[in-house]
Order: sequence, then C-alpha cells, then structure tokens
Amino acid sequence: MSLQFQRITKENIAPALAIYNWYVLNSTATFHLEAVPQKELERMVSVGHSKYQSFLILYNGEVAGFCYLSQFRYKEAYDKSAEITLYLDKSATGKGIGKATLTYLEEIAKDNNISNLVAVITEDNAASIAMFEKYNYLKVGHLKNIGIKFGKPLDVVSYQKEI
Repeated sequence: MSLQFQRITKENIAPALAIYNWYVLNSTATFHLEAVPQKELERMVSVGHSKYQSFLILYNGEVAGFCYLSQFRYKEAYDKSAEITLYLDKSATGKGIGKATLTYLEEIAKDNNISNLVAVITEDNAASIAMFEKYNYLKVGHLKNIGIKFGKPLDVVSYQKEI
C-alpha cells in the first residue's frame, strides 16, 4: 500500500470538499444539512495553520480522503488537546487507511505539543467507533438526541486518547 499525506491548501482542497459534501448529503457522519462551500471547509480544516494541520490522504497516488486536527475548544487551557477527524472516500474503506491516518495524525499532534486527541462521532457510525476503539481511544462522553438529520434524532459519542 502506498500512502501519502499532502497538506491541504486553498488550491488543492476541491477533492476534500467533494468527499465531505458526499457525507453531508448521504450520511449522518456530519451534522451539516446542506453542502458546504469551499470557504467553510477551509475554515473547518484550518487551512495554513501551523498547529492544527489538515491533509489530503493519497492512496496509490489518488485522493482517498482527508484528515485534520482542529482546536478542541477556544480557551487557552485546552491548547494541549485537539479534535481528530478523518473522512475517507466511500471507495477507500477497509484498506487499512484509517489506521495509518490515525498513526500519522498522532505523530503530527505530538510534534505540535498536543497530548490529548478527541474524536466526536455520531453514535450510528459503527465503523468509525470500531476503528477508534481498536486503536485505544476510550469512550468518554455520550450526548443523547443532540441533533436531528434526515428526520432521525441522533446521539454523539466522544472518544479520547492520551498520546
């Protein structure tokens, strides 16, 4: 497997936007209800930020997804923590890309003095929950009926790993 990570820029963000908007329109993995414009995704993934970095995931030379670390909360005492997020193209699952991506982002976090990672996952996203649990993220929170998408009430769970 040839896997590479390329920093997301305003110039190369289009594949990430297409992947994200597929999830917006077809899944409960994100709570956006309508496709987002490029500027919104640029803000979400902190394009150009030195600490909270974002990457296209390249599998055998093709974009297979994107991932990023984002500020956990907007208060300085949380600066040792970050939210970890990854989205894979629907054709790229089951290939070990998730594990490699988590490992890569954990190293980026360590290099940036981040020692706590938090994943926020819709409870019905069993594949994502299973992956985070498999790689030693612990369930630390459960918000009941916190959102509604496609007419369905949704729970959100939080998973944390100290690195």
